[in-house]
Amino acid sequence: MFEFVKRTVVAAVGRTPLARLPVRVRAGVAQGARWTLLPHSAYWRGTFEPDVGAALTRLGPLSGACCWDLGTHFGIYTVGLARAVGPTGQVVGFEPDPVSFERCQLHVRMNGLSWVKLYRAAASDSSGTGELLVYGGLGQTTSHLRYAGEQGVGSTRHAIETVALDDLVERGDIRPPTLVKIDVEGHGEQALRGMRQAVARHRPHFLMSFHCPSEVDAVRDLADRAGYSWRDCLTGSQTEPPAADFQGTLHLVPNEASA
Repeated sequence: MFEFVKRTVVAAVGRTPLARLPVRVRAGVAQGARWTLLPHSAYWRGTFEPDVGAALTRLGPLSGACCWDLGTHFGIYTVGLARAVGPTGQVVGFEPDPVSFERCQLHVRMNGLSWVKLYRAAASDSSGTGELLVYGGLGQTTSHLRYAGEQGVGSTRHAIETVALDDLVERGDIRPPTLVKIDVEGHGEQALRGMRQAVARHRPHFLMSFHCPSEVDAVRDLADRAGYSWRDCLTGSQTEPPAADFQGTLHLVPNEASA
C-alpha cells in the first residue's frame, strides 16, 4: 500500500511545476550537476545504472574528447560526459521522444554546457523519418522504434526524424567519437550501421545496452570484424560475448586500447 501511495503522489507532483524544482545530482557520472526533481528521481539521487558509471570512471580523463550519447532520455550521461570533456570537447546527444528531448535541453541549459549538441532524432542507418512507439506516455524510458515483427498494440505513434551519424560527420556537423554510449531500446543494429565509417576510422569505445537479439548479433559482428574486446561494466574484467538473450550493458574496448 505504501508503495502504491508513493507512486501516486510522485506521479501527481510530476504533473505540476514542482517537478522542475532544481536539485543537485548527489552521486554518479553527473555528480554536482543541476537537475530537476521529478520524474525519474534515480538520476539525481545517483542510483541509476552504477555499472555504467563504473565503466565511465575507468576510461580515465576525457578532457577534449568527443562523446556520442544515443538515447539521451533526460540527459544524465549527456550532462555528466559534457562536464568531463569540458569546453574543448564535444558531446552529441540524440533523443527522438519530444518530452524527453525538451527535458534534456533544460538540463543542458541549467548547467551552461554550450559544447553539447542535441538532435531531436533517432540515430539510425539512414537519414529520413521513422515512427516512435510510445507505451505509457511520452517521456518514459521505454519509447522505441518498432522491433522486428512488433505490431505496436497499445502504443501511441509519433513521427520522428532519423539520422545516420556518418552523414553528420561527413558534413562536419559533429566531431568523430572517442566514446559512444548506445541505449536505444532495440534499435542499436540500425544505429551501428549508420556509423560504420566513423567506427572504422576512429575506433571509439562503446557502452552498449542490449534489449534484443538483433542488437547482440550486430555488436558481436562489430567486435569480430573490427577487433573489439568485451568488458564487464561493473568490474572491468574481460568477458565472453553475450548470449542472444542477454539484456544489460557491456563495455567494448578497441583491442589496441586494451593491449
